[in-house]
Amino acid sequence: MHSGRGQALSLFVGHVQHMLTEASVPHTLLITERQNHARDLVREADLSQWDALVIMSGDGLLFEVVNGLMEREDWEQAIQIPLGVLPGGSGNALAASILHYSGSQPVSSEELLVSCGFLLCRGLPSPLDLVSVSLASGTRLFSFLSLAWGFVADVDIESEKYRYVGTARFTVGTLVRLASLRVYEGRLASPPPHGLGICSSFFCHPPAEQPVPSNWTVVKEENFVLVLAMYQSHLAEDFMAAPEAAADDGLIHLYYVRAGISRAALLRLFLAMEKGAHLSAGCPHLVYSKVRALRLEPLSPKGVITVDGEVVEYGPLQAQVHRGLARLIMG
Repeated sequence: MHSGRGQALSLFVGHVQHMLTEASVPHTLLITERQNHARDLVREADLSQWDALVIMSGDGLLFEVVNGLMEREDWEQAIQIPLGVLPGGSGNALAASILHYSGSQPVSSEELLVSCGFLLCRGLPSPLDLVSVSLASGTRLFSFLSLAWGFVADVDIESEKYRYVGTARFTVGTLVRLASLRVYEGRLASPPPHGLGICSSFFCHPPAEQPVPSNWTVVKEENFVLVLAMYQSHLAEDFMAAPEAAADDGLIHLYYVRAGISRAALLRLFLAMEKGAHLSAGCPHLVYSKVRALRLEPLSPKGVITVDGEVVEYGPLQAQVHRGLARLIMG
């Protein structure tokens, strides 16, 4: 399946197709023509005709595929079909994470595509965590990468206008947003980390519309520059937001930056994130914890929340990790 910034097909023909042919990997090429095309396709398709689904695009197309699979009546079986990723968009976070997990040196652009192509041809699937995100309207989404509110979400969405510069759009967007730094008011809470692996049902926490359980920890801060929940190592090709994350560690790596940080300090923090060095940067406004669920209640009247880089309805939400629910080809 192809999408992205319009170059996916030429990249596939120029770099990937011959690799698949040489590795004797038969394939059917499907080109998406509209938003949610892939979501609709996998929700209705006879999956028995394929051994795997490979997505060549940015992270947005994989978000469609994952949620299309989880919307099927046979979702428990459907989500087990191996998923492959080939970077062909402006946000290639999962592809960069896969390369990181393989122990390879970080590369970008077409080198990243070739490296992921080699890993794909090996065809070895591994467990992949998914996170269910329950929104106030009752909508439930499934996420493989991240949940963001505040600065990171603003940059991701506002930088869309710079998509023509490729992955550099995030750098441009960061500089633009730094010039007018915003503070968001809200509440953040998470359950105790112990014992969360034992659940009697698929969703083992009280729904978001109920009060925060008494045994959950409510963060004392209510003014944030950003809240970022990560379940893979990279948020972009050159942005290692969660260096300790693994594809199937069963954890949400939760970061937040308290209000009061200067523009210069936030810029230094983001520059450190490019190499995954932010946790050792000594930033007093950065807080990091490992959780298995979280609840976010924005109190600011306006804002942007993204799930895997896609805008979702603004309001309270709850997220919970499901360890190894999907399967990802990682070589």
